Amino acid sequence: MSDQPILLYDTTLRDGTQREGLIVSLADKLKIARRLDEFGMPYIEGGWPGSNPKDVDFFAAARSITFRSAKLAAFGSTRHRLNKPEDDPNLRALVEAETPVVTIFGKSWLLHVTEVLGATPDENLAMVGDSVAFARAAGREVVYDAEHYFDGYKADAEYAIATLRAARAAGATTLTLCDTNGGTLTDELISIIDASRAGLDADPDSDEIVWGIHVHNDAELAVANSLAAVQHGIRHVQGTVNGYGERCGNANLVSILANLSLKTDRQVVPSGRLADLTELSRYVAEIVNITPDDHQPYVGRSAFAHKGGVHGAAMLKVDRSYQHVDPGIVGNVSRLVVSELGGRANTQRRAEQLGHALEGVDPRELSLLIKRLEADGLAFEGAEASFELLVRRHQTGYAPPFRLVDFTVLVEAREGTELRAEATVKVAVDGEVLHTAADGNGPVNALDSALRKALRAFYPGLDAVHLVDYKVRILDGESATAARTRVIIDSSDGVREWSTMGSDTNIIAASCAALTDSIEYAIWKTGAELRRRDERHFTTSHAPATNGNGSPAATSAGQPSSPSKSDEEVA
Repeated sequence: MSDQPILLYDTTLRDGTQREGLIVSLADKLKIARRLDEFGMPYIEGGWPGSNPKDVDFFAAARSITFRSAKLAAFGSTRHRLNKPEDDPNLRALVEAETPVVTIFGKSWLLHVTEVLGATPDENLAMVGDSVAFARAAGREVVYDAEHYFDGYKADAEYAIATLRAARAAGATTLTLCDTNGGTLTDELISIIDASRAGLDADPDSDEIVWGIHVHNDAELAVANSLAAVQHGIRHVQGTVNGYGERCGNANLVSILANLSLKTDRQVVPSGRLADLTELSRYVAEIVNITPDDHQPYVGRSAFAHKGGVHGAAMLKVDRSYQHVDPGIVGNVSRLVVSELGGRANTQRRAEQLGHALEGVDPRELSLLIKRLEADGLAFEGAEASFELLVRRHQTGYAPPFRLVDFTVLVEAREGTELRAEATVKVAVDGEVLHTAADGNGPVNALDSALRKALRAFYPGLDAVHLVDYKVRILDGESATAARTRVIIDSSDGVREWSTMGSDTNIIAASCAALTDSIEYAIWKTGAELRRRDERHFTTSHAPATNGNGSPAATSAGQPSSPSKSDEEVA
């Protein structure tokens, strides 16, 4: 019935941690548990205390936490076929965790019963009943997870249903049907749910139970199958934040929660909490050290990003023209992406979102310029700091804080010695030129060090700026080593992060363009003022002449004009 509440059961801290490459500490698990409780999650599965010391420590630490909205659950298996319940280490650990909820999984598929557990069908039924009864006798609410239920039902429907009866008769209050291999199609899943419910509901004098669903995403159907199950009477829905989990992951509770809240009449979290959904998703991603999926529905950075020119123009007129929900409802924002596919509307709207009024700049001309630059290999949608600088450079009164006059990069590898890279640069700042050099563990690192070394003499605030990531993409692989490359550099000053780019057939030139943009952006955004340090050495009193576009003017011999003879290299 639609008036029955949907109970979300989060298993990020147990099933989610089975994702390859996802590792959490005890402190991480406690942080996530607190955040899920603050969000209003009804159930939080904390781990398997019978499997590892970290989870034992988690439940011990969790006893000092007051959970305001969530019931904490400890997870474990049925007893070993040779053990009595009271002597089974796994069951004892579940009870000793002192959680209000115990979740026990048992085998529904005879393949697992006979070939994995080495038990007989009757032994398995006794294991299910004994284990549930042991937890119930300890005063726990028991959720029974029928592992591999859909595969088991297809192999032997009568036996699969018998395992559910055993769990219900022993006192389980929730029966969760698990698509553990994640390969069941939606229509078949619904057919099995309906048949299983009808089979148990027909039993005389049976206790009322809550039906649950637990779906893996191996067929890319976990969210769809979970939602379909709700439409067929399922009230207990298991999943993980961001869909983390083994193999292809679990059902994504973020998407399930948003869909139920916004597309049905169900309220699954307390009023007002839905606006925290994006923050929750990114918080958990940060704690588990996994880069958020930009294209994740509802909460991804690109979930409400619009790149096409037609889309952008329509969005300026009517927000809902290309959005199925208001992004603010889930704590996200709408963006117009600047690219060669966009038009004037995208360019103008994105500039305004970034705080630029485009005074004195024609949006149409700027859009055409972006199209030309992207045809040459740039990509502003991945480097918004470079886009901001492009806008700034076309505004009236713009004056660059510095100009790179020239640079040289040398890489040397001699027999018996490590590779050595050195870069020399000349930068012009306020009528003076500083010529300096630096070593590095590679040509880009050396160039980065030399640029910062020179410019810190004028802008000490650059001390806090450092490179976070460096990415290279080959744009025309058919050209082999002569291919044009695009370099994107992520930088940070400890407060903000930004991305800049450069493109050239020469990877060093592309890197240099991205580096200079990064440093100019840092100077601009931090409001750094020109301040010469006392330790600055060997500068000229004037900058070399230019040809009007910022490049050094050519001499009669076709070479750039040379700096003053007084210039010396500062190592």
